[in-house]
Amino acid sequence: MPKPRAIYLLRPDALPKIYGPAQQSALAELVEFVAPPQNVQSVLENPSVLADVEVIFSGWGMSEMNEEFLAAAPNLKALFYGAGSVKKIVTDASWARGVRVTSAYGANAVPVSEYTLAQVIFSLKRGWHYSRSIRENRSWVQKTPIPGTYGSTVGLVSLGQVGRRVAKVLQILDVQVIVHDPFASAADAAELGVELVGLEDVFRRSDVVSLHTPWLPETVGMITGAHFASMKENATFINTSRGAIVREPEMIAVLQERPDLWAILDVTYPEPPVEGSPLYDLPNVVLTPHIAGAMDDECRRMGQTMVEELRHFLAGEAMEYEITEARAKFLA
Repeated sequence: MPKPRAIYLLRPDALPKIYGPAQQSALAELVEFVAPPQNVQSVLENPSVLADVEVIFSGWGMSEMNEEFLAAAPNLKALFYGAGSVKKIVTDASWARGVRVTSAYGANAVPVSEYTLAQVIFSLKRGWHYSRSIRENRSWVQKTPIPGTYGSTVGLVSLGQVGRRVAKVLQILDVQVIVHDPFASAADAAELGVELVGLEDVFRRSDVVSLHTPWLPETVGMITGAHFASMKENATFINTSRGAIVREPEMIAVLQERPDLWAILDVTYPEPPVEGSPLYDLPNVVLTPHIAGAMDDECRRMGQTMVEELRHFLAGEAMEYEITEARAKFLA
């Protein structure tokens, strides 16, 4: 049986980051690459390179699969996208053509869950509070009650790919996990050992709240100042999702009034914060530059996921991370 004809189509700098030597070697055994690696500009200048292509391996810098692109790629059967969201790539035309799409969003959930777990544990120990206090006082400070990882409550907002993985990794701790997700079922909760509650309860009851909601029109600004104001004394908010989901001015106002609260923000809106934003100066805010997701060598996990998805595809098996038109909206 002949190997499927393939190309790489992504930014030149993204190719070695996502598809390392091991991944490229594995793919070369499974498909026939019919052209050198391509990018958006190269296929615009020479669309004929797509004529015989059946599968594309991509990542950051993939072309939009619009009608013009699809006309140049009449044999295209599947896109293996070694990154996260495909919302700017897939189109009504690509769904209508039946081009199958799989993404490495599941692989990207691994480092996000690891970052979240680290921040949850450190926050339950009030690590950021004591680190700041010792630096300011230049001496040991008096310890106050610490929630710790036994019997405390961690709240998650949304049980998407990342939220589910975070719920699973939290099982190593002796904490109660409560979750708000209007689409989650009792079966989901039982599988993950979590309690489904309302959004207000997540903020009111939790020692740490971690946000994992996708950025959709319906979710913009869903986290309000009232949610922050209701948080327990010394509680922590973690955001590795998207900054636009939080009403940032309202959050800042509460953090200014409540120095006992902490916000660990890997994302903001806009990103980075504008010059002069109080987020740079608030002593109870920790900013990291959007590093929770796959970085550097961690990106190879996404490429390896695409290798495994290709094996499923070639064997006629279901691909674990295949994205359908219905699912695409919720993975934005």
